[in-house]
Amino acid sequence: MTEQDLLKKLFNLMEKRVGSISKDSYVKSLLDQGKLKINEKVLEEALELLEATNDVSVDKNKKIIHETADLWFHTMVLLLNEGIHIDDVLEELNNRLGISGHKEKSSRKKNKEK
Repeated sequence: MTEQDLLKKLFNLMEKRVGSISKDSYVKSLLDQGKLKINEKVLEEALELLEATNDVSVDKNKKIIHETADLWFHTMVLLLNEGIHIDDVLEELNNRLGISGHKEKSSRKKNKEK
């Protein structure tokens, strides 16, 4: 299974949880709490990831990996809440392959000015 397939599989499972009962599904409980709670979780996980990069213990890489997984998970809940499918994000990343980050960023500025 590719990494892309894994992300899609996880997202599809999360979509199925929309019809669950909140007490049985963490995803559903976050969705029921709404955008503010989901945004708080994404911010919390992003901060925890940044804190992990400052860790000086032998477990630093393990902590970074753990916090990255948490951030990705909660970001996917955010996408689900906003009605955006993981395929759209993966397509955007695919479209950026081989394009300099500087060029991609400057093209966004040009598009905003139009």
